[in-house]
Amino acid sequence: MKVSVVTLSFNQAPYLERAIRSVIEQDHDDIEYIVVDPGSTDGSREIIERYRDRIATVITEPDKGPPDGLNNGFAAATGDVYAYMNADDAFLPGAIGEAVAAFGKYPDADVIVGHGYIVDGHGRPVRHFRSAPFTPWRFAHGAAVVMQQSTFFRASAFKATDGFNIDNRTSWDAELLLDMGLAGAKVKVVEGDWSIFAIYADSISGSQRMGDESLVNHRRYFERVMGRPQRPSDDLMFKWARAWRWITDPCGLYARLRARSTPLPEFPDLRIP
Repeated sequence: MKVSVVTLSFNQAPYLERAIRSVIEQDHDDIEYIVVDPGSTDGSREIIERYRDRIATVITEPDKGPPDGLNNGFAAATGDVYAYMNADDAFLPGAIGEAVAAFGKYPDADVIVGHGYIVDGHGRPVRHFRSAPFTPWRFAHGAAVVMQQSTFFRASAFKATDGFNIDNRTSWDAELLLDMGLAGAKVKVVEGDWSIFAIYADSISGSQRMGDESLVNHRRYFERVMGRPQRPSDDLMFKWARAWRWITDPCGLYARLRARSTPLPEFPDLRIP
């Protein structure tokens, strides 16, 4: 099974080599790697060139932002399964092979999602991140948390949507998953820690500089799923949905509680000076 991986790079040179190596050093033998860099000026282009013989396609044309760049990357993809890794995040060893095996085990799944770890800007683990079962309804009610870096989807599921929303500046990854779900894609969460997700002061998630826009986007997602605007009376359903998440996934609840008392692993090869 051929897996196309897109990395979006823009002035993140301190992290970029880690992301690239986490893809090209995977043990799966059929990976098509695509790197999109619309204009870095911090040495990222030189890093990309250093690994150019391991990268199938490099796209350097200017774009309209990260979602547009990802659309450009996947327009060049020819794989059976797609994934994307931001320049400041990384796969863990064996992740892609395990994801491919999961598609073989669950042939009806259109999207396979694993778990992973939140790390700081230096690559030090902060906490375990556990994805939760996904449906559009659960997502609209804040009860479907998915680790994007550990998400793989069939090319057909992506092509059933209009791609990434280029007007979404905060959660284009979440909206794509919602689009696939609304188009009928089946999402399967499996056991496996497949990636690290870096949160630090300069990242969108770490800075919360677009918090208001994120709230607007989630209200828009709710309206798309429910067919009406969100109302104050929905707060009770939000609470119920979050409780239902654990009621229907007792093994997940146990694993999450157990993770709190389990020492976090170290990833020395993924450290950033």
